[in-house]
Amino acid sequence: MAEQSEKTTAEKVGRQTGRDPIVVAAAGSVLLAWYQYYVRGNKEHGLFIGLWPPTMLAFSNALQLNDLSREAEAKTTTLYDWVTNR
Repeated sequence: MAEQSEKTTAEKVGRQTGRDPIVVAAAGSVLLAWYQYYVRGNKEHGLFIGLWPPTMLAFSNALQLNDLSREAEAKTTTLYDWVTNR
């Protein structure tokens, strides 16, 4: 129940701001990677942190696709349902 309300709240914030929170986090980690790489000169950390944004965006995309798949499955009827309801 609490998880659903958190998801609903996050979706509302995303609609209001026009941004998904994960996109903001990905942009922040790009900035952190640049800071580590160029300003501090710590190239290994900068490259490591630079791998975070695509990972976060991939996980976000996978979760969105999973939600869409569940919605599509819930709305479709199977051949068995079609035959038994006839």
